[in-house]
Amino acid sequence: MAQRGLCSRREADTYIERGWVKVDGRVIDIPGSKVEPDCQIELAGAAEREQASAVTILLNKPVGYVSSQAEPGYRPAIQLITPANRDPQDQHPRQFSQQHTWNLATAGRLDIDSTGLLVLTQDGRIARQLIGEDSDIEKEYLVRVQGRLDERGFELLNHGLMLDGKPLKPAQVDWQNRDQLRFILREGKKRQIRRMCELVGLKVTGLKRIRIGDVKLGNLAPGNWRYLADDEHFRQSPPAR
Repeated sequence: MAQRGLCSRREADTYIERGWVKVDGRVIDIPGSKVEPDCQIELAGAAEREQASAVTILLNKPVGYVSSQAEPGYRPAIQLITPANRDPQDQHPRQFSQQHTWNLATAGRLDIDSTGLLVLTQDGRIARQLIGEDSDIEKEYLVRVQGRLDERGFELLNHGLMLDGKPLKPAQVDWQNRDQLRFILREGKKRQIRRMCELVGLKVTGLKRIRIGDVKLGNLAPGNWRYLADDEHFRQSPPAR
């Protein structure tokens, strides 16, 4: 079910246990049941309604907040999801409810010193799309740096570096001005950009995520949030030129 994009694995277990899943017309209520690769899988209306009610929130995370689980002495970004911090320009008709903060998963973390677009979602399909093992959704960042970067180092940033003993996917890196680089990545290892820069002799002094797939940060103010619009999707953008 998760591989077909119907839901997340956790949601699949829940839907199966509730009897909301049919395989070739027969209700399956035992998680982990084996099925044929070409079988027909249907979700009950109750599952589809639950998915439709799930919210996805876009936050401009400021420095000083951790993306997900709170750490001693640090504030989790979810604390910013309050009526007072909702973007005054948000046109989504949904009225804020405290239930919208329940079971929010961070789909693509930002470290405490980084800012910009952070996605929090109750929708397992979106979480899988953005952070699943096979995800190749683009993430775009503006990165301020200090240090000298020669031509070889620049080439390595685009393709040729390794982290944790594994080669990184090709990236797109270019200069925006004399001290700012733009990174477009299709993966998200922990502190990846900072570590990449260290490997070529650069120190990151500021990092801001401005786009995930086709969804942009835009003019969302730091600390503010809005709902993902009904016509917005994180579908894969074509490679940037």
